[in-house]
Parts: sequence; structure tokens; C-alpha cells
Amino acid sequence: MNPVNRIFCIGKNYADHVTELAHLGYAPDGECVIFMKPVSALVEEGTPIALPKGRGAIHHEAELVVQLTGGGRDIPLAEALDCVAGITLGLDLTLRDLQTELKNKGKPWELAKAFDGSAPLGDVQPYLNQDLQKLEFTCHVNGKLRQHGRTADMLYPVAQQIHILSQTWALEPGDLIYTGTPKGVGPLEAGDEIVLESRGIGRFAWRCV
Repeated sequence: MNPVNRIFCIGKNYADHVTELAHLGYAPDGECVIFMKPVSALVEEGTPIALPKGRGAIHHEAELVVQLTGGGRDIPLAEALDCVAGITLGLDLTLRDLQTELKNKGKPWELAKAFDGSAPLGDVQPYLNQDLQKLEFTCHVNGKLRQHGRTADMLYPVAQQIHILSQTWALEPGDLIYTGTPKGVGPLEAGDEIVLESRGIGRFAWRCV
């Protein structure tokens, strides 16, 4: 796989996740929500996740992640999956209290989403033309099921995400897309073990410190 170039993230891509956060003022708005993380956010599988201290609740968000071969600008929807090089699972770690505060003030989310270590990433596996909209994945914390995602439930399928991103950025080899999280997000604490797993992709584990 190519070295990681950029990390694109898709927010509010599962209706059930939007519903579970409705009490915090989150709601579907009919538009694809996009934000980015720096490469310093990545945490390899097996490397401890250093949770920020004194920043309020930090939530796990388990996601299918795809890595691209490139593709450039304005990729047609019908050709979008030709740009996928690999797939894996990852975590979009979120400082939830801070995110809610920023959202309520109409400010960007970077402080809550793009901090160092906020994007644990499993080993990327070659994309073998699997149907990316028929995958399932789970997230367990300390052996208890927290999230069970079905990519068929995405509001914006992977091909559409690639098409949308390419309208603004020239997609390059190594670019990652965190494709959104289903319901079940919850807090992490030091000492927790978090495991992501999907048949055909793999099992990836981290310990929080």
C-alpha cells in the first residue's frame, strides 16, 4: 500500500448514529459532511492509544476505511471504485463534549476530531472487488459489543463519497477515507481494550492509556 497522504472523514453517514446524538443537537441536513485529520492522527494496530487528559468525554467511532490509488479530479460515479486500493477498519476518536461545544458555537470541529492519535487504523488489506456496501463490522470494548455496522446502511455509499471528494480535491495515491460510523458510539477510558473486526478484513486491537 502507498504511504498515507491525507485523511478524509465522512460525518453523519448512518441515520441511526445521527438519531442517537439527537439530544446533543445533531440532525441530518441532507448534505455530505466532510472533515479532515492530519497524518499525525494515525495510530497503528497494536500501538497504545494515548487518550487526551482533561478534555472531557472521548468517544470511539468505528468505521470502514478505504485507501485510494489516486484518481484525480471529478471522478465519475461509475468509475469511483476503480480508485480503491485497499480496505481496513479504523476509529474516529472524538472529544464529544468539546465537539458539542464547538458545534453549538458554529465553530469548526478540528479541535475535537483532528488531535494527534485520533485515527487508529488497522492494517490495510488489498481491495479484491468486494461489495463495499455488503460488509459488516463490529467494535468491542473490554469484550462487550458496542457497535455493529452494516455498510448497506450508509447514507452516502463509498463510490459516492469518492465522487463527492473528487469534486473539490484531486485524489492522490495513499489518501484514506474514514467512511462514517453507525450507532453505539461511547466513551473510552485508560485501560480499555478496543477491538474492531470484520470477516474478510481482519481483527485489529488497541489498548487505551
